[in-house]
Amino acid sequence: MPTHTARLSLAVLLMTSLTGFTGLVQAQDALANPMAEQEQVEQPYDQDADGEQRAKKAGENLLGQPGPKAVLTTLTGEKIDLTKLYGHKPIYLKFWATWCVPCRAQMPSFQAFQAAHGDEVQVIAVNTGFADTAKAAAGYAKKMGLTMPIAVDDGTLAKVFNLRVTPQHVLIDRSGRIAYVGHSDDQELKDALQKLLSDDGAHSAPVQATPLVPVADEALKLGHTIKGLSVATLDGKTVDVARTNTDKPLGLVFFATWCESYLAESKPETSIACKRVREDVNKLSQRDDIEWLAVASGLWTEQADVDAYLETTEVKVPVALDSDGTLFREFGIQQIPSMVLIDSQGKWRQLVGPQETNLAGAVNKVLVP
Repeated sequence: MPTHTARLSLAVLLMTSLTGFTGLVQAQDALANPMAEQEQVEQPYDQDADGEQRAKKAGENLLGQPGPKAVLTTLTGEKIDLTKLYGHKPIYLKFWATWCVPCRAQMPSFQAFQAAHGDEVQVIAVNTGFADTAKAAAGYAKKMGLTMPIAVDDGTLAKVFNLRVTPQHVLIDRSGRIAYVGHSDDQELKDALQKLLSDDGAHSAPVQATPLVPVADEALKLGHTIKGLSVATLDGKTVDVARTNTDKPLGLVFFATWCESYLAESKPETSIACKRVREDVNKLSQRDDIEWLAVASGLWTEQADVDAYLETTEVKVPVALDSDGTLFREFGIQQIPSMVLIDSQGKWRQLVGPQETNLAGAVNKVLVP
């Protein structure tokens, strides 16, 4: 990750990492207190500390809770039933993505733990599936020589474990209770893993697993008419997704505030697509025959991050922050940028993926009665 200073004049650089929140706050403080700027200007942005803080916040309500009743399917087709492990074997889930730089940095030690303790702890690498694919995950695993089971999430586990950063570690103890949530590969993680290993199971009666509803079972389907769904924008307005009170079609643009900047090196094709779609939607927003709403993912993103993004990037449509991923899951969105086009009657007419370059043509099809 690049080093960020605390000067507000460098705000344009803040989005070159997954989040500019820390740097932005320091910059604002520096303007309010010039003496503070003198002291803070040399302090770099610490992504590990920021990620750890976000992961800890995400895990606050998870610790001590029973693990989910889930069966994971690995890239090789193996089925891992977590409930059969509860009461018998602890579990180490690591949420990751092929484009995630700190995930890559942590993979060697993750593999080392698998090699040393894979018989004692059920290690599972859970690819988030967000802006990622099973093919990419398999290719990376082969390149890195990963030997632990690898599963690709569809958003179901991300919801259960309140995924907010990558990587995000989730440790489930022998009894089946969530024992640890974190981000960094540090001493705290090592201590938590050692605690899993030292638990002899004498007091590990299995918990009653939490029922899990797959995202695919609840998500809207292409062609469905949407009912009773509205979204609040950052400026406090409400967008009626169901089109109950308007005769205009709606375009929902699903994206991430860090897509253009952070992915420029780790996944450039997605970065380019995000920039292209943003610019195309800016142009299309000048038309008065369709309404637009940009929906930002909550992964590595809080409102301050969206504010920083909007200060440095031209966006001409209203923006909503999908903090917990509800709207992404509602439409089954995993790839960014993606566009959901809804006609004036509230029917989901088209799903436009990252590879589509003729957004205007897709919109015109929805405008045809």
